[in-house]
Amino acid sequence: MITIIDYGAGNIRSVQNALKRLGTTSSLSSDFNEIHKAEKVIFPGVGHAHSALKALSEKGLNTLIPKLKQPVLGICLGMQLMCASSEETTSETLKLFPSRVLHFDKRQKVPHMGWNSTMLQTNNPLFKGLASVQDFYFVHSYYVEPSAYSIARCHYGSSMFTAGMHKDNFYALQFHPEKSGDAGAQILQNFIQL
Repeated sequence: MITIIDYGAGNIRSVQNALKRLGTTSSLSSDFNEIHKAEKVIFPGVGHAHSALKALSEKGLNTLIPKLKQPVLGICLGMQLMCASSEETTSETLKLFPSRVLHFDKRQKVPHMGWNSTMLQTNNPLFKGLASVQDFYFVHSYYVEPSAYSIARCHYGSSMFTAGMHKDNFYALQFHPEKSGDAGAQILQNFIQL
């Protein structure tokens, strides 16, 4: 069973529907014990980092998520909250990855929204069966700087940013796999099979 973290800042229904199309049952939960016991966890997010971190903190999930041992997939804001710091908030992020979250150059149109070519490290199990360059759907005004944990990268204007990360049992995607057609469905299927 996959548990999708429901903390009031997620595109949770679209993620759940995408999993359902793949024949996978999932639950929505903000319950500490249910998330802790889940086989796999998806940590989605849209909206403002400060509000999301406040909601996580109120439920004690900010301390739970970094301690999870099962596969965890952060999506969009979920990925950004997994980083070391964010220009979008003064609140403490989850610090699962050492990267910073930065605002796109003000000369660029924000949010970065729509389909964009993304370079994948195809030896990563999350990208099994995909070509090294794929188009995915993005919606974000902040981006994660590249690091040694980057497994996918993308260009927007003058910025090269991290589109995917992996460290231990934690995976994260800046784009929305649930809105990215067949390639996004393949990623979710790969996560299910981890």
